[in-house]
Amino acid sequence: MTALTLSTAALPGLRADAIVIGVAKGTASAAGGPVVVPGAEAVDKAYDGRLAGVLETLGASGAEGEVTKLPAPTGFKTPLVVAVGLGTQPEKDAAPDTEALRRAAGVAARALSGSKKAVFALPMTDAADAGAVAEGALLGAYSFDAYKNGDDAGGKDKKKNRKGPLAEAVLVGVPSRDKAFKAAVERATAVAEELNRARDLINTPPNDLDPEAFAAVAQAAAKEHGIKVQVLDEKALAKAGHGGILGVGAGSASGPRLVKLSYTSAKAKKHLAFVGKGITYDSGGISLKPAGHNETMKCDMSGAAAVFAAVVAAARLGLAVNVTGWLALAENMPSGSATRPGDVLRMYSGKTVEVLNTDAEGRLVLADALWAASEEKPDAIVDVATLTGAMVLALGSRTFGIMANDDTFRASVLEAAEEAGEPAWPMPLPEHLRKGMDSAVADIANMGERMGGGLVAGLFLREFVGEGITWAHLDIAGPAFNEGGPFGYTPKGGTGSAVRTLVRLAEQTASGELG
Repeated sequence: MTALTLSTAALPGLRADAIVIGVAKGTASAAGGPVVVPGAEAVDKAYDGRLAGVLETLGASGAEGEVTKLPAPTGFKTPLVVAVGLGTQPEKDAAPDTEALRRAAGVAARALSGSKKAVFALPMTDAADAGAVAEGALLGAYSFDAYKNGDDAGGKDKKKNRKGPLAEAVLVGVPSRDKAFKAAVERATAVAEELNRARDLINTPPNDLDPEAFAAVAQAAAKEHGIKVQVLDEKALAKAGHGGILGVGAGSASGPRLVKLSYTSAKAKKHLAFVGKGITYDSGGISLKPAGHNETMKCDMSGAAAVFAAVVAAARLGLAVNVTGWLALAENMPSGSATRPGDVLRMYSGKTVEVLNTDAEGRLVLADALWAASEEKPDAIVDVATLTGAMVLALGSRTFGIMANDDTFRASVLEAAEEAGEPAWPMPLPEHLRKGMDSAVADIANMGERMGGGLVAGLFLREFVGEGITWAHLDIAGPAFNEGGPFGYTPKGGTGSAVRTLVRLAEQTASGELG
């Protein structure tokens, strides 16, 4: 993990590999050229006020994600200046928003992989700005290389020569003794570290992360951070009647688990429950996925990873709210013991489900966990899942959908996502789609109408939320795993989608912002 430090020293005297400054894309009134933003005054002065012109000569425009490198001016002890684009300024002298700062810091941190130390001189006028830069730098510096260049012949030398992540990020111009700034940076560190832990889990190959292994990781983290943990194995699940989780895991040699993580605060007045889909590998089961759809299915536990990370982050931040995380873990495999299309499962709630498609398995494990969460009567439940391809078709690969049984709560979750910097969109739960899940042999089928499939899945889950309990469902199938190139602070591979939204929701609840 990249180290994070604060400094009030003058830029010219700082020793580092690079200084990161921000440049915005000027408006038409500013002739459309790059505009140097606050934080880089010392660099601009050393260039005799011509820094914007020098950058433009080098091809810089200030576009979001753009990186321009140039030699540091005479008198600086740092050899390199890295100008990172913040995007178009909304108006002259307007400060960049926190998400723009977060993304710029992430781009810079990634561009400086292999460096020992970088100084971030981005605009940080308040604690929120400092927190955004800190978070962006820590998330952008992330890399997953645990499986690269092992101890085979020549492997050690290759590993020694491979670029690692940026070792240290220094936030300059931040009053390190100011309580608000210090708290913002400490928060950013805790959230980023846990989000990066979620990314590690998502990126871990399924032969090394089965349900039992995931549960062991959760147990170790719980012990470290004073979180109460309970793990139900196959025998305990069978005794309790968790037919959904057992049915999905029936075809695998690796048995399923239900993990309960409980963070409690003596100051808490509210209780939130987070429920995560944790399919450590999804082959589709007997309804086998076609070729080309299996390769990234290690990421089907991204919801459980997000819930796990959010509970640990809440504990590290000492939030005045009780947070319970439920990780519904199973591996969906085809075999002679696997659940078949046409089978009927008796769920933990007592309802029966006709399984028409074994590749609609996430809703089955979530159903058992949702009912278990409901038994504790929390003030609200939020489930997170890479649930449907239909949601990807609807919202693309960077936005998750939010469904809920309460419009006000859905709006609150959306607000939390926006404040956290995670693209999300409110989705409906049309009642007419419920009829498509009627079954002739069971209480409900696990499939309904094909069109609007993401909404159908949400309606299915709603059936397993206790009466009178406020609930929201986040379908993160699009943004959970980035198959394209990295952007902003988002790497290729596991992203940790929804972690920051859950943490922000917990913070709002703790502070009383959420009723």
